[in-house]
Parts: sequence; structure tokens; C-alpha cells
Amino acid sequence: MTVALMWEARAASGRGAELLAWAREQRLPGRPPLRRETFHAPQDRVLVITWWDAPHDADLPELPEPEPGLVTRAVHRWRFEQVPEA
Repeated sequence: MTVALMWEARAASGRGAELLAWAREQRLPGRPPLRRETFHAPQDRVLVITWWDAPHDADLPELPEPEPGLVTRAVHRWRFEQVPEA
């Protein structure tokens, strides 16, 4: 089964480039994911998606919370499992 972990944060005012750089520098402990992509959006939002060959409830490494002051709120995290095409 393929599981996708999504990590999304909104940078504090004027710190979007810093949050993006921080997210790109973060290394996940243990085995690497099958795939990892990083995105940015208006309002200084950063999204990181990692794909894993694992069960939905597997204990998988995730990006940490950034340092206080770098983001405007707690990080949002979601976990999805791949659905076969009909």
C-alpha cells in the first residue's frame, strides 16, 4: 500500500523564503520515502508530501514543527492512502 504524508505550514510575515529553505533542508530519519515533493503557495505557505510503501497506520518519520516565530500556527498534517484507479 502507498501512503502519502502531507505537511503544511504558513510562515510568519516576511519569512516565506526562510520557511521554504528550512523545509527543504529537513532530513527524515531512517529509510528514505519513495518520493518527496515540496511546494509553495501564496500567503507564504509551504507543503511537503512524502510517499511511503507502508500500511496507513505505520510509524513513519515526519517533518518536525519549525522553531517558534517561523510559522503563524501549528503545522497541519494529513495522511492518505492511495486508491486504485477504477
